[in-house]
Amino acid sequence: MTDLRDHAEAIAEQFSDHLEPSPDVDEIEAKLDNLVTDYRVPIEEARRSVTNSYLEEAGLERDELGRGGSERVDVNEIDDDEQWVDLRVTVVDLWEPRSDAVAQVGLLGDESGTIKFTAFETSDLPLLEEDQAYELSNVVSDEYEGRYSVKLNRTTSITGIDADIEVGDNAETVEGALVDVQSGSGLIKRCPEEDCTRVLQNGRCSEHGKVEGEFDLRIKAVLDDGTDVHEIIFDREATEDLTGVTLEEAKQEAMDALDTTVVADGMAADVLGRYYRVTGPTLGRYVLVNDLEEPGPVDVEQALINARSI
Repeated sequence: MTDLRDHAEAIAEQFSDHLEPSPDVDEIEAKLDNLVTDYRVPIEEARRSVTNSYLEEAGLERDELGRGGSERVDVNEIDDDEQWVDLRVTVVDLWEPRSDAVAQVGLLGDESGTIKFTAFETSDLPLLEEDQAYELSNVVSDEYEGRYSVKLNRTTSITGIDADIEVGDNAETVEGALVDVQSGSGLIKRCPEEDCTRVLQNGRCSEHGKVEGEFDLRIKAVLDDGTDVHEIIFDREATEDLTGVTLEEAKQEAMDALDTTVVADGMAADVLGRYYRVTGPTLGRYVLVNDLEEPGPVDVEQALINARSI
């Protein structure tokens, strides 16, 4: 229950300057406990649900709400959706925005690696300059297909600094037998709301509620090299390359069977037990697959036995 209490105190702190009287910590904890214990809702989804109820009560948009006490992190430490953090980074690259709603989009970097950022016109922030170093306070993380990015919002503080920040590479290469295809693989649906890419659970987005989702493909898998296990994610493009199954084909297969789970089952049957070497950025506990190799014929069972005997 301590964990729930910590979440309740954090939510109360967020709204302490926006609601009168301030939300009661005991009441917030009871709401969280009801969702987590009675309805088996994951704690992060429960927290978003309770936060959304207070946002509505306060008449606020999410990007108007900071999270008190955000901590300084390296970009490769961002491994969850809706983390409120401070960064010390340099602007590696700026791209042409694809939407009039976006003021800037590009790539930030520090010694640990790089991460995409987006700033929206409505946030009314000063523009970042390429190759300039900044301290960014109160930015919020976002996730899409296992890739994490950060959004600059109305509460973000931007301070230019005189610093030479070396930008690192957070790519990693791992290999092993593919021993598990995890839940949440195959044909999935994502929230269609602007700038929201969350995977739907039972037709619901944890932030926007019940929505008509958009289909996507992914595989969340585990490689075992005999010594360590590595969790990896194939996004839509990598999944199509790996399996030879396109999104349209997967949708048709699910429609014919009246069951979306047949897609993941078929993919698992094709890839389980095969040996792969993958390279990509590390995103929390996952490696996002950018490059894939399948070495020559391998006796997977013998390879695992040999590796574990070292």
